[in-house]
Amino acid sequence: QLQAFGGGLVQAEGSLRLSCAASGRTFSSYAMGWFRQAPGKEREFVAAINWSGGRTYYADSVAGRFTISRDNAKNTVYPQMNSLKPEDTADYYCAANRIGGGVSYYTSSSYAYWGQGTLVTVSS
Repeated sequence: QLQAFGGGLVQAEGSLRLSCAASGRTFSSYAMGWFRQAPGKEREFVAAINWSGGRTYYADSVAGRFTISRDNAKNTVYPQMNSLKPEDTADYYCAANRIGGGVSYYTSSSYAYWGQGTLVTVSS
């Protein structure tokens, strides 16, 4: 199971760090991704990190503002979100799967395990 933490209300230009904790299995060999869904919109990719933490991937809309990292000893992934904007308001979901060559980190269908969402609200 995956569980996301850390959502809340923050002012524009503020920062927030989410966490995704895994339990029930060891996810140290799994890629981890974050997606978000705003009201009335489709779920979209935010960021991802490969199993070792050596490669990271970001949506254009968050590149330069968000940083994803992982601590495999704690079975946890952390997206650090800086310079938040009102358009970042959404439910944020973490996901995991073993992702091999040729499989995209950017698409939700690449991930088999999903946590519940944590709401991030950015006020202007």
